[in-house]
Amino acid sequence: MKKVGIIGVGEYLPKKVLTNADLEKMVDTSDEWITTRTGIKERRIAAKHEATSELALKAAEEALKDAGIKPLDLGLIIVATITPDMQFPSTAAFVQAKLGAKNAAAFDISAACAGFVYALVTAQQFIARGCYKNVLVVGAEVLSTVTDWEDRNTCVLFGDGAGAAVLGEVKSGGFLSTYLGCDGTYTEILNLPGGGSRNPASHKTLESRMHYMKMCGNELFKLAVKIMADAAEKALEKAGLSCDDITCLIPHQANIRIILAVAKRLGLPEDKIYLNIEKYGNISSASTATALCEAVREGRIRKGDIVLLDAFGAGLVWGACVIKW
Repeated sequence: MKKVGIIGVGEYLPKKVLTNADLEKMVDTSDEWITTRTGIKERRIAAKHEATSELALKAAEEALKDAGIKPLDLGLIIVATITPDMQFPSTAAFVQAKLGAKNAAAFDISAACAGFVYALVTAQQFIARGCYKNVLVVGAEVLSTVTDWEDRNTCVLFGDGAGAAVLGEVKSGGFLSTYLGCDGTYTEILNLPGGGSRNPASHKTLESRMHYMKMCGNELFKLAVKIMADAAEKALEKAGLSCDDITCLIPHQANIRIILAVAKRLGLPEDKIYLNIEKYGNISSASTATALCEAVREGRIRKGDIVLLDAFGAGLVWGACVIKW
């Protein structure tokens, strides 16, 4: 099969900044409480006119420019999101139209915070098997639209943004291994119960605030550490590598305590971990995507480096991939 790598990256973060000080005026919380428990200082909030596809478009344009290709060169667009523009059509279809990428097929992936990793693995398969030459992968979210701003336990965590990557054939390096997993017995600890076929929109679901995310934080924390560490170890094992070989870990930016606990379990020093959670909070599928883009832009990832992407999300789902840059 063909060798596949990431040939371009991009990101877009909305202009509006919501700080911990702002949240102190909205709910019973404090900057100290949020910072010590999550590592988050601020997050970005999309403007009213910015749907998920708008954020995705701007990240995509940047990634295409970085890759040196045009929209018409794309064979496929995959958007990972849990906050689509609409139930249907796909957000990827909107992105395809806005880009003018009329030669590209398009679909969405719903794998919550692991969505970008799931989408990368999917895109890699299409290129490796010769189906497409170039694939655009975008993780994009407007979580502010499904966040309960009266729930102090969850509203401090989430933000909006988008990150993108263009995948193509490479002569050397690229994806060395991938690993995906799911345990559907944990669907109740993190979900959005209203609006689907189980609980269609109604006065009752609106009054019950079922159209906002629900999370059992303590239980999720314990599972996340084990899940992310296990996923990282399995991906590295498949690649024939160890933690010592990693140049940079790009983890899902959910909670600083989760990330540091995973690093400790892996025996990975903090200087090998890329973090942007302080600036953006948890932006679900866009979290790993924006962190990857910024690590590249800041020179934390250079040619020949071994990069490990590691994420978990509602489902529960998880995924990791090892890439030689």
